[in-house]
Amino acid sequence: MLEGKNFVYLATVNPDGTPQVTPTWVDTDGKFVLVNTAIGRVKHRNVKKNPNVALAITDQNNPYNLVVIRGKVVDQLTGHVADEHIDKMAKKYRGLDKYPNRSPGEQRVILKIEPTRVISR
Repeated sequence: MLEGKNFVYLATVNPDGTPQVTPTWVDTDGKFVLVNTAIGRVKHRNVKKNPNVALAITDQNNPYNLVVIRGKVVDQLTGHVADEHIDKMAKKYRGLDKYPNRSPGEQRVILKIEPTRVISR
């Protein structure tokens, strides 16, 4: 599911305790769930304060095929590795060699999520 062209819905916790959910591209290194975002976006700000997250993934070909993951952001990778990774995600999801939506001055970050509980149906 993580290696397929499926979107993940990433839930983080806002400073006031309310939930925040973002649909996003997803990847894995075989052990960790990887989500690439821009430094300063809501999900990035939230996990800096509270690293606990939840993710829901449905199979694009069968939405009844579901995986729910609870986990914790255990590392954040920036710089060249994050820039290369967002281009990899653009290739996976859109067939493009370069990520086309980068804003001027934008810095990318990979949120490295360690799963603590996985439920699948």
